[in-house]
Amino acid sequence: MDIYKTLKESATAFRQKPALIFKDKEITYGALTAKVLSLAVGLQGLGLGKGKKIGLYLPNCPEYVYSYLSSFLLGAVVIPMDYMLKADELSACLSHAEADLVIALQKPDIDWENIRAGIPSLKKVVFLGTEFESLYQAGEFQSQPVDESAPALIMYTSGTTGAPKGILLNYKHLQGSPEAMKHFVDLSERDVKLCAIPLSHIGGFIYIQNCLIFGITLVLMDRFHPLDFLKNIAQYKVTCFHIVPPMYTAMLTVKHMDQFDLSSLRWVVVFGAPNSPDILKRFHQYCPNAKLLNGWGMTETCPPNTVTPLSNPKIESVGKPAPNCEIRIVDDEGKPLPAGEVGEIVIRGWVVMQEYYKDPQATSAAKRGGWFHTGDLGHFDQEGFLYIVGRKKEMIKVAGQIVYAPEVEAALCKHEAVLEAAVIGVADDMRGEAVKAFVVLKEGKNVEPLEIKYFAKEHLANFKVPHTVEIRAALPKNRTGKIDKEQLRTLQAV
Repeated sequence: MDIYKTLKESATAFRQKPALIFKDKEITYGALTAKVLSLAVGLQGLGLGKGKKIGLYLPNCPEYVYSYLSSFLLGAVVIPMDYMLKADELSACLSHAEADLVIALQKPDIDWENIRAGIPSLKKVVFLGTEFESLYQAGEFQSQPVDESAPALIMYTSGTTGAPKGILLNYKHLQGSPEAMKHFVDLSERDVKLCAIPLSHIGGFIYIQNCLIFGITLVLMDRFHPLDFLKNIAQYKVTCFHIVPPMYTAMLTVKHMDQFDLSSLRWVVVFGAPNSPDILKRFHQYCPNAKLLNGWGMTETCPPNTVTPLSNPKIESVGKPAPNCEIRIVDDEGKPLPAGEVGEIVIRGWVVMQEYYKDPQATSAAKRGGWFHTGDLGHFDQEGFLYIVGRKKEMIKVAGQIVYAPEVEAALCKHEAVLEAAVIGVADDMRGEAVKAFVVLKEGKNVEPLEIKYFAKEHLANFKVPHTVEIRAALPKNRTGKIDKEQLRTLQAV
């Protein structure tokens, strides 16, 4: 993908149009381009160029966007890191990637001197503020072609100190998401999108691509807050966004939600986890003019890889595949399964990642037989629509019977008192595994676990009914807003 050409074209076409809005400050396409080019000149002056690795440790902000794009202009490799990572996790990722430079916003609990001392490759850490501003340099940026097979991104899906897993995407991969978006939806310069997904996540990065490719105005939030999200929709006449299911749930808890004008919304997307259609339908009551879309994809496969069509939004499904990939359902031996049968979702095409960085064993395990094995379970219907039933590790075997956690969660969320639910499998001497549910109640509701179990029996086969139900004040979430089941499993094991 030619970032320089795309940047110049958008600046020419939309020079005075707002590209970014952050904390009520507008940044035009002309100003955005000027910032990116002058930052690229400054980074060049530090000796950064093709193949150099630039880490980004920032909350959502315009400087994140500038840093991404200027790094790509240089042909560098960007390492975006979640701003919630702790020092040990940062050190593990930066050391594994052999970063040359990091652009960061300082935090009291991060000792950068100590981190630098442990990473021989890391020459410099530039902090937002005066030091970052000094990187903007006058002068003409000299663009040089970048090979599309050259590495562009290393995105870490795990910040654990033991074994960071970096997904390596090349410069051609930067075309994957925009091509899919062109196929699935009708984005154009008329649109205003609202981003509260971390820009370190592929879902957040797609918003930047949308801005650059389609000429949209991007309203950027430093973090998700349901009340502020609704206020931004109303204030800026937002037309579309993509978020994860728990974010919809959080907005539905906002008091007097019906007082917010959401009439500007044309379509909204849920992604990142098996969804509850009931929650989406409840949200739709407040924006009846908007189309509800469901999508699926992974960082490893340049999402979205499937989205429900605008003309036929079967929101129970995640839609049909994009033209740039091929998707199958296979059994444990890798043999294709017919429509209706549940198996692992596999995908192939140029959108599949280059590798798990410096991890040939994990790469070979995932990319085998010419297909990338996603670890997600699903099935196609007769019309070619894909349905997600959960992750392989969310498959619970109860006395030989298969239970899919998302199916149980969806049933529990039908209870009028239940706000959200998470289901895991726990060891059981008699059954091998038993179903355990963690439930958060709506404000002002008071229901006993036994009542929820009785309710579940009305909607699920007996073997799928949770053996135990635990009422909690809240469920742990990761930075993208998804329920963190690993934390629940850890808490359960203690």
